Amino acid sequence: MKARRWRDLLLQQEDLNFLLTNRIPRSAATWLMGWFSQIESPWLARLSIAVWRQFTKLDLGEAKEQQFRSLHACFVRELKDGARPVEQDPAVLVSPCDAIVGACGRVQQGQLWQAKGFPYSAADLFGNAARAVPFAEGIFVTLRLTSAMYHHFHAPHDATIHHVTHMAGDTWNVNPIALKRVERLFCKNERAAVHLKLAQGGHPIAMIPVAAILVASLRLHFLNLLIPARYPRRYSGPDELPCQVQVKKGEDLGWFQHGSTVIVFAPPGFALCEGVETGVQVRMGQGLMRLPG
Repeated sequence: MKARRWRDLLLQQEDLNFLLTNRIPRSAATWLMGWFSQIESPWLARLSIAVWRQFTKLDLGEAKEQQFRSLHACFVRELKDGARPVEQDPAVLVSPCDAIVGACGRVQQGQLWQAKGFPYSAADLFGNAARAVPFAEGIFVTLRLTSAMYHHFHAPHDATIHHVTHMAGDTWNVNPIALKRVERLFCKNERAAVHLKLAQGGHPIAMIPVAAILVASLRLHFLNLLIPARYPRRYSGPDELPCQVQVKKGEDLGWFQHGSTVIVFAPPGFALCEGVETGVQVRMGQGLMRLPG
């Protein structure tokens, strides 16, 4: 009976979490957070960070700067040089960000998993069935960034970025509670599919940063592009952005303003590095996948 009461209490807390972070005007809340975070006031930034620390394990010890003029500056902080060593083995594809592995495995019959019992289509996620074809029967890793984590994402290997597809969308929370309740959640949210071709072997790789509630912007440094979550939301179809940008392993590609998800895809022949499994925390520069052969 006692175990049942604890279970019921936990379920109630999950219900409350879902209601407070999803059953609100999500786009309006995201726009408001973006506006508030940009206010340049050192004392307001200190107060906001103090409140933030009451809800998360925020650690600024690795940050280059310790004083911030705005909450936004803290969100997108850079780290001290050498804080994230990058695995130099050319046979290893590294994690593009600090994250918790939310899901990983093989893309089967064009589908992958956001949570147990919740499959979704790779074609829907990419916004274009043809762009998902190279990763059929390949592997994927879903990397979930919490709000307290370092928010930049980096190049997983020496590569050429040759195309970006931006898809406007919703701003559902992407925490595990929402992923167990909202079908095809990643396919509904604002996101950008970044397509790379590795310098070694010419293998295609894709990274899909997915925005979420309170993530007021997604910055792509390599295109000098700031993608805002729209309010009010208007959508006339994907924005196709062809490009030819060479990047080095570990190079800073952009940031989220708050915290969200990056889904990494690789074609058949790649394998997950040892220790990469659901629930494990990884750091940018740590081995994520091994190249074929």
